[in-house]
Amino acid sequence: MLLKGKKTELRALELSDIDTLYHWENNPEIWRVSDTVQPYSRYSLEEYVKSIQDIYTAKQLRLIIEIASPQKQAIGCIDLFDFDALNSRVGLAILIADKNFRNKKFASEALSLVIDYCFSVLFLHQLYCNITVDNEESLKLFQSKKFEIIGIKKDWIKTKNGFADEYVLQLINE
Repeated sequence: MLLKGKKTELRALELSDIDTLYHWENNPEIWRVSDTVQPYSRYSLEEYVKSIQDIYTAKQLRLIIEIASPQKQAIGCIDLFDFDALNSRVGLAILIADKNFRNKKFASEALSLVIDYCFSVLFLHQLYCNITVDNEESLKLFQSKKFEIIGIKKDWIKTKNGFADEYVLQLINE
């Protein structure tokens, strides 16, 4: 399935994404926001892409964010995680991997596309995300889409300087 906006497109993972995923997943600058603490091999990423199942079976889905242009450049991804069909909810996380594409509305449009997908195709009741209190850009992004802070997890994320608090945000499908 291809989800298309004016600036971005969301698509399923392909084997041709392995090198890009390898670069993203092994970037220590990204590990802080992705809860990653170890590198990934190309082999493990290839096995992951080959084993992708539908969201109802795997309880997760990763979509590649591409620039909607002839070259179709992958600039990030959106993860749907902890999919809970019974309670009609899923967690969201977004990454614009290349700093050159941040703050240019790509993430905003991609987030709008995935919200519409979750509510209009998956018929979910609620979406949630977790954002560290110091990640002001992500907080602004999700709040611009009407996500509300519903709680704070104290000392939730261990950092090199101690512990950081993390917000929980939620969007209800009215």
